[in-house]
Amino acid sequence: MNIVAIETATETVGVAVRANDGAEAELTLTGRRRHVESLTPALEHLLGQVGLRAAEVEAIAVDLGPGLFTGLRVGVSAAKGLAQALGIGVIGLSSLDVLLAASAGSGQTGLLLAAVDARRGEVFAALRDVDGNGTATDVMPAGLFAPEALAAELTRFGGRAIHAVGDGAVRYADQLESVDGVFVRRVGLQFPPPSVLLSLAMAQLSAGESPVAAAAVVPIYMRAADAISNFAQISPS
Repeated sequence: MNIVAIETATETVGVAVRANDGAEAELTLTGRRRHVESLTPALEHLLGQVGLRAAEVEAIAVDLGPGLFTGLRVGVSAAKGLAQALGIGVIGLSSLDVLLAASAGSGQTGLLLAAVDARRGEVFAALRDVDGNGTATDVMPAGLFAPEALAAELTRFGGRAIHAVGDGAVRYADQLESVDGVFVRRVGLQFPPPSVLLSLAMAQLSAGESPVAAAAVVPIYMRAADAISNFAQISPS
């Protein structure tokens, strides 16, 4: 299948493309928060690299979040627009699931923590236990945490080794590593890799799951937008 993956949940803009002949390419741009300006040229470039035209794309995977509001809106809107134009479906996945899968794919087992920077002194986070066979069990569902509250949650695992990834883990590494057993990966896996997003989407398709219609795709925000929150704070009661 010719498939495209769009990753814009964090400050990183990422695209991965795989053609049905096995050709695959990935591009990421980190640290400039230029989602609008970067996404379409990146996609066009990668399609050209694997010898595909946009009209030949058969499915689109997109990171639904949680993450940065602006980035999510750009990525989800682009995925929906392309899917509607081509008459194809969309596979939506969570940024935390992509990070956790990437961590496990790098060889990590045991307790794996994914934490995405939510700004305003908070992180989106989830914890999963992965055994040596790759079987994963959710032990802490995705939620919105202050770093101190997340650290307090991690203390209940009694010092077991916890491997943390994501830009939220890096930003609040001091607080998290104050908990016995927690190690924050500071190099690599600060953002969900678009190639892992693509691989997870392909696995779902291979398992018989169907893409959804573009109109049914919505971002996973997990809290009110900053503009709404700020308005609520300054509005008279």
